Amino acid sequence: MTLTERRLRFRELLAGPACVHPGSVFDPISARIAEDLGFELGMFAGSIASLTVLGAPDIIVVTLSEFADQIRRITRAGNIPLLVDADHGYGNALNVMRTVEELETAGVAGMTVEDTLLPRAYGDGRMQLLSRDEGLGKIHAALAARRDPATVIVARTSAVTATSLDDAVARARLYTEAGADALFFTGISTPDQLAALHAASPLPIILGGSDGDLGGKPGMAAHGVRVALQGHQPFMAAVRAVHETLKALREGTAPKALTNQPSADLMKQVTRDAAYAKATKDFLGG
Repeated sequence: MTLTERRLRFRELLAGPACVHPGSVFDPISARIAEDLGFELGMFAGSIASLTVLGAPDIIVVTLSEFADQIRRITRAGNIPLLVDADHGYGNALNVMRTVEELETAGVAGMTVEDTLLPRAYGDGRMQLLSRDEGLGKIHAALAARRDPATVIVARTSAVTATSLDDAVARARLYTEAGADALFFTGISTPDQLAALHAASPLPIILGGSDGDLGGKPGMAAHGVRVALQGHQPFMAAVRAVHETLKALREGTAPKALTNQPSADLMKQVTRDAAYAKATKDFLGG
């Protein structure tokens, strides 16, 4: 499947009537597992990129090139469309243009660009948003830098929690008028908030994780939500599995006595062993 075909598949999802949960992925193997399990979309978050690449918390210290390199490893491993969290675009509007070029080349189906002031400014550490004009400029820049018109540019805002619902509605309208393909909101906790945002724009909505009762996938779909994140538990589970396995081995457990190991068949599946075996036979005569 070509990159454009993946992007068009993502657009079909956004244009459809249903809400889906993406598979949170972080490397080639996790992306293949998500694809094999039938997830319509993969999600690679900035926070998980920081953990995967640097082993660092989500404080915006991973660089664009590091992020793009990991994305490239993920997208070449399979065909699942990949949505990525491009944070603030790694700088001002001109940096956003470079970000779009790099991530599009790396194979993403879509990317979010947010209007949060990042990295953290000097001071008390409270979340701050860019002005509406600067946030709007970043979306204009992202759209101008896009080479493949199928690539999905998502305008993201945390205004509901950082400022107010009214501000979130105003920003949603501006980003819609700018030509964004979808809107990403964080901090939504009530159906009324979601309804107000849906009324403000005809664009499909992507939601960050929510602790509120939004009616499940049917309830969210009725308010224009097409993608709803669930968090990034797969990476966290992988950390626990590695820790427990190494701890057991360090404490003397025999490798053959470990109980949390994947089957040989699963390992062959996720490494695409059959395809490599066929290539070996076809091209090396073995």
